[in-house]
Amino acid sequence: MSYPVFDPPAPSTQGLQPAFELSWELFGELCRVLALRVVREYDPDVVVGIATAGVLPAAVIASVLQVDFYSMKISRREQGEIVRAYPEVLSEAPRQVRGRRVLIVDEITTSGDTLRLALHHVREAGAEEVRTAASFVKPGGYRPDFFALETGSLIVFPWDRQVVSDQGELIIHPDYALALEDGR
Repeated sequence: MSYPVFDPPAPSTQGLQPAFELSWELFGELCRVLALRVVREYDPDVVVGIATAGVLPAAVIASVLQVDFYSMKISRREQGEIVRAYPEVLSEAPRQVRGRRVLIVDEITTSGDTLRLALHHVREAGAEEVRTAASFVKPGGYRPDFFALETGSLIVFPWDRQVVSDQGELIIHPDYALALEDGR
């Protein structure tokens, strides 16, 4: 099966990754595409979203497929900051996966550490069969069973573009500010 590859513009002279700013409309369309790819090859009973950001595409996909949705939290972050070299399970796999066909969904995968960890825990929880999916994959990284788009770009998700500052105002997320400022 052939999946589309987003070919971003050449990086700037500063050596930064070009930004791929995802609108809510495009996010919805990518979720529908991903749901269609899944249903053509797999018939999940349950969708498990990886919290935090993976629950967004997972909930949409579960709704499109008309199946149950659950989440589990796996993170490298502690109080918002990346502090761990490897992800850690912060909430176990839902017990409702026992004996069921499960699709695990995350918003993006690079190394695959998070999806592999989720896969292990969902299998340990007694799932009958498990497949993985991600909205985006990075070239050369882990390849889930299903994905919507492959890109080497910095992806700016619509729910993450702006954050609340210490002053209580919406600002461009500091991780994306420079890339978005350059108009990439």
